[in-house]
Amino acid sequence: MEGWEIPYRHSVQTALDLLRGRWTVAVLAGLARGETPFKELLASINDVEKRTDRDRLLSNRVLSDTLQRAREDGLIERHAESGNFATVSYVLTPTGRSLLRAVRPLAEWAQVYQADRPS
Repeated sequence: MEGWEIPYRHSVQTALDLLRGRWTVAVLAGLARGETPFKELLASINDVEKRTDRDRLLSNRVLSDTLQRAREDGLIERHAESGNFATVSYVLTPTGRSLLRAVRPLAEWAQVYQADRPS
């Protein structure tokens, strides 16, 4: 059993390393519908219906850093269109899409945990 646990633990750590950062899951979820321009992605992440006063807004800089890390990890691709009004947009790679699908059961678990947790 121990031989199974060590590779499993390392695999879980790899997944958690890819999800590092406060905004990574929000960025992946924001790209779930398809290619999205930077400004639209920022607006959609910051436009959460149930925002509390404690929640901070995602800044341009933090979004840029999060997108850069996700690109380096192979989770998203950057598309730039040149012209008078150059636009930069982002899209999930197949790896990013599969990671987002893998996170869904964790999110479902967290919803149950929060509902069952004593106040």
